[in-house]
Amino acid sequence: MHRVLSIVTDYDRATARDRVVLDADDRHRRRIVLTGERGTRMLIDFATPVNLRGGDGLVLDDGTIVEIKGSAEQLIEIESPNAFETVRLAWHLGNRHTEVQIVGHTIRMRRDHVLEDMLTGLGARLTPLDAAFDPEPASPHGHGHHHGREHG
Repeated sequence: MHRVLSIVTDYDRATARDRVVLDADDRHRRRIVLTGERGTRMLIDFATPVNLRGGDGLVLDDGTIVEIKGSAEQLIEIESPNAFETVRLAWHLGNRHTEVQIVGHTIRMRRDHVLEDMLTGLGARLTPLDAAFDPEPASPHGHGHHHGREHG
């Protein structure tokens, strides 16, 4: 089994030795054993979790590279009539700690009927699609925050 030494974004994909297809959750890892489509087995074992994105390359201990590809997931593409409305919709999703991906002038998220109803009520146009999901990385703050004023 090979060890993954590093992650690269700039490489010739045509020379990749293998490819691993993972959903968004499986691309956020600290330690995992993976098997590529051509049978290459590799161990990711980093000190802290990494966010792998579609197109990233895993550099193996023999110098070869394995491409990361995002698997198709059930998503909703969210559109609004103007930039202000897009920001407003993004605020509502962020306030609910929803993972989103920004693609051009649209927002993508995983299917969720409750959020879809809310977004429709706010005037969004929703289009279901199956596509790889590369959510924005989480902000570096901890989970100890709250949404109100502190009283001391």
